Amino acid sequence: MKRYLKLVNFEVNRFFKLYLVLLGITILSQIFGLIVESQVYVNRVNKFINKDSMPNSEVIEHYGTMSFLNFSQTAWFLGPIMVSGVVLIIYVFFIWYRDWFGKNTFSYRLLMLPTARINIYLAKATTILLFVLGLVALQLLLLPVEMQILQWMVPSEFRTDLSIFAIINSNNYYDLSILFPNTFIDFVLYYAGGMAAVFIVFTVILFERSFRIKGIIYGILYCVASLLIFFAPLFVNEVLLSNYFYPMELFFLELLAGLVVVACTIWIGHFLLKNKIRV
Repeated sequence: MKRYLKLVNFEVNRFFKLYLVLLGITILSQIFGLIVESQVYVNRVNKFINKDSMPNSEVIEHYGTMSFLNFSQTAWFLGPIMVSGVVLIIYVFFIWYRDWFGKNTFSYRLLMLPTARINIYLAKATTILLFVLGLVALQLLLLPVEMQILQWMVPSEFRTDLSIFAIINSNNYYDLSILFPNTFIDFVLYYAGGMAAVFIVFTVILFERSFRIKGIIYGILYCVASLLIFFAPLFVNEVLLSNYFYPMELFFLELLAGLVVVACTIWIGHFLLKNKIRV
């Protein structure tokens, strides 16, 4: 366990500077963007009231009030989330290939460390999970701060105040409900599913590193097999049994299928690291 934690710390430190940049971009973009959007709205309202002599009620009737939901659908808010997501997806691949294609082929030294190679595999996966949860936690902390800024910038009569729960669960905006699941079941589905995908990608990379061109084919076949196993309960329930299972029963069957896929994926990844990748 101690060596595993050291590997996690090592992997986190390798990406930490870029990770801080992502955090900084998210904070600056969302707060600065909220100030800009709020000021633009207030200036527009003042123009209609002062120059066009429109009463407040008519301004609201024609142009509506401003809420945080309006801002949450702008590039200021969505942009850094998408950029961070894309960077982390790229890093799922980079966290392995950097070791092989670096200047000093660091992978050979890494694989010769006096520790079980499965610790390397799990440490890289844990690092990805920590980075994802860190970005989610930052966004969760930013929401009340940004809502407070909105209240400072926009007068109450021209503002619609919404709770964080209402913003996350708005019918017009689904991304935040994925980042912040409302129930434990949703949390398990979203984040366990995401980590299962990371494990599968890791194992596909190890297939490629072990067998090169053939490994790419093996990896694709393994992805297909994993998807077939994972969606087998849904297929059986809807096609063969005509919706025989209750939703909760189907959930546990899907959970079991996911655990089988993850267990097989980690075992195969360990086997490849231990027996097929030579140093």
